[in-house]
Amino acid sequence: MKNYLDCIPCFMQQALRAGRLATSDEQKLKEILEKTGDMVKNISMQATPAETGMMVYQIVREVSGINDPYKEIKQQHLKETKSIYPELEQIVENSDDKLLTAVKIAIAGNIIDLGVNRDFDIVSDVKSIMEQDFAISDYSAFKKQLEKTKEILYIGDNVGESVFDKILIKELKKPVKYAVRSIPIINDVTMEDAIASGLDEVAELIDSGCKSPGIILNHSTDEFLEIFKSADLVISKGQGNFEGLSDCNRQVFFLLKTKCPIISNHIGVEDGSIIFKEHKVHTTHLKNNKL
Repeated sequence: MKNYLDCIPCFMQQALRAGRLATSDEQKLKEILEKTGDMVKNISMQATPAETGMMVYQIVREVSGINDPYKEIKQQHLKETKSIYPELEQIVENSDDKLLTAVKIAIAGNIIDLGVNRDFDIVSDVKSIMEQDFAISDYSAFKKQLEKTKEILYIGDNVGESVFDKILIKELKKPVKYAVRSIPIINDVTMEDAIASGLDEVAELIDSGCKSPGIILNHSTDEFLEIFKSADLVISKGQGNFEGLSDCNRQVFFLLKTKCPIISNHIGVEDGSIIFKEHKVHTTHLKNNKL
């Protein structure tokens, strides 16, 4: 997915929002906005929003001197999601299709996106999503792929939903490598966050090498790229990872809730939809043998 013109005001809003969490100094906030404005003047519309977002948060870090503006909020979200974890486990245990229910719970956690959405109530929103129908569901294709899978790559998104990811990983019943961001970026999950979530109990944690709010393959480590290429099954969580991987050259199953009209229109669904979408390999990419 490439940048759209409507992404530009969103980048400015993200810069101001993160800036205000990092500093109360009005001069620094003005500098953050000025530098972000200068940056977006020159962005390529062929770049992904994740690539541009990476530059936005780099500006916030450099001007404010704060590496993790969302740290306290992430800790609060982790506390909240852990508190309802036993209830979510019980929902899965009592369901007719445990795997599908775990998938829906994992998607429900995707509401916790501070890049585009600050107004949510974790408990009530999760319950609402559990009652919502999929706008797109490739669950049958997912189950078929899972049956013949030996190893899974699971690409994480935000800290709070990583607790929900743990529920799905347990239901997959296959070895899982869980990929995290290299540095704090918005409320995305890092190695430290994943351990705090307890994901190291159910998966092997790997550093993607990415410092962006979404996987960018040409910014990833060689280790991650090899795993991405060789894994039998890839699960990608959230909008940021969708932005970075929606044109990649391999099968990926995207799990997300659309919280941005640009992404909703790109996928062809209404805003607020829950998506379980199989991305298939493009034949042109196969010929070129590219990721």
